[in-house]
Amino acid sequence: MATPSALGLLYWGRKALNVPARLPSWDRWLRRLWQPAAVIVGLGLVVGGPVLNWLDDFFLAAMLALGVAVCWQLRAHRPVLFVGLGLLPYAALQLAELLLQAVAPALLKRLGGLDNAEGLSFAWMGIFFLVARSQHKAQQADQELRLAAEQEQRAVESQNQTLEYEVGQRTAALAHQTNELRATLQELQATQDQLIQREKMASLGELTAGIAHEIQNPLNFVNNFADVSQELVTELVEERARPARDAAAEAEILADLRLNLGRIAQHGSRAAGIVRGMLEHSRTSTGERAPTDVNALCDEYLRLAYHGLRAKDKSFNATLETDFAPSLPLVEAVAGDLGRVLLNLLTNAFYAVQQRQQAGEPGYRPTVRVQTQAGAGGVVVRVRDNGTGIAPEARARIFQPFFTTKPSGEGTGLGLALAHDIITDGHGGTLEVASQEGEFTEFTVTLPAAG
Repeated sequence: MATPSALGLLYWGRKALNVPARLPSWDRWLRRLWQPAAVIVGLGLVVGGPVLNWLDDFFLAAMLALGVAVCWQLRAHRPVLFVGLGLLPYAALQLAELLLQAVAPALLKRLGGLDNAEGLSFAWMGIFFLVARSQHKAQQADQELRLAAEQEQRAVESQNQTLEYEVGQRTAALAHQTNELRATLQELQATQDQLIQREKMASLGELTAGIAHEIQNPLNFVNNFADVSQELVTELVEERARPARDAAAEAEILADLRLNLGRIAQHGSRAAGIVRGMLEHSRTSTGERAPTDVNALCDEYLRLAYHGLRAKDKSFNATLETDFAPSLPLVEAVAGDLGRVLLNLLTNAFYAVQQRQQAGEPGYRPTVRVQTQAGAGGVVVRVRDNGTGIAPEARARIFQPFFTTKPSGEGTGLGLALAHDIITDGHGGTLEVASQEGEFTEFTVTLPAAG
């Protein structure tokens, strides 16, 4: 009977073409064909006869036709080609057998049927069904690889989107932090400018206190000589009004007047110089250098710094020592900036000796010494005091901004830092310190000579 063969073709064909997955609606009907096939086989075993042979042949033909329809539906599927090639010899043999039974049954009987040929066709069909099955598995493996690649690609894209989002969030956070840091930097710069201005105003206040005392002396001389001169003028007028004028007396009065006017001019110039120095110290530096007499500058700011401290503490006294080199060469300097440096060094020196004096050390005499001398191609200024000295760990940071050895509220920590910048950056010189704690401190300023 051909019905079992048709069922076998149905089973292997479904597997080779993956009909359950590709044509599920067709597969539902194909899975039910075993029922009529079982009836035909059962009748064939029990009854037999030509009618059942005809049903058997009809079932086989129907299976072949159904297989052709399924292959046509799945024509785009590569394994269909191998299934079709496998079915072709078997279908041709079945068609030939049906034709011979109808046209020449005697010939078919003489040939003994086509069983041998059918066996070969089954072998042929099995080989091509295996190839189709292999093709299907290969395609399924390729599909799984593509699916895996697509899933991996989607995972990568999802990860990229996540990374892009995180990068965006991080970038936004960094931008926010950058804006905060920029704002903080601007605040720090504003605060630094305020502290620098405060340091300048503090030094200006110390300078003003010294000026108030220093300028009083020449003003007193001016007032005194002006009063004496006024009296001499009165005497001269009275002498000239007398009937008998005394030429010698008039000449003596005029000589005294000339002398007094010279003294008034001298002390007026002194007062004007002090005021001019104060104005130069207080105004913003233009950065223009000019030949400067360092000896005169040191002498002026030594007295101003000393009287500035005495204006705060009337009980303070110190010995001022000067050793100014004669014929000292002029230096190219901004006088106002160089005056700020000297005022800061001298103010610190007087503060150090005052602190040691207040400690009550027996036999201690506060002394501040200023020395100038010509160096190799320049001028050297030394400011030395016998005050409290500076500890070694503090000397290493003495020129750092905002570092101070004074108690809180008595210093900003910018004075020496600004002095160092003015000397090194502004004038191309050097500023060095030597000290022994409890003994002395000496600052050495080296400036290049003019020209």
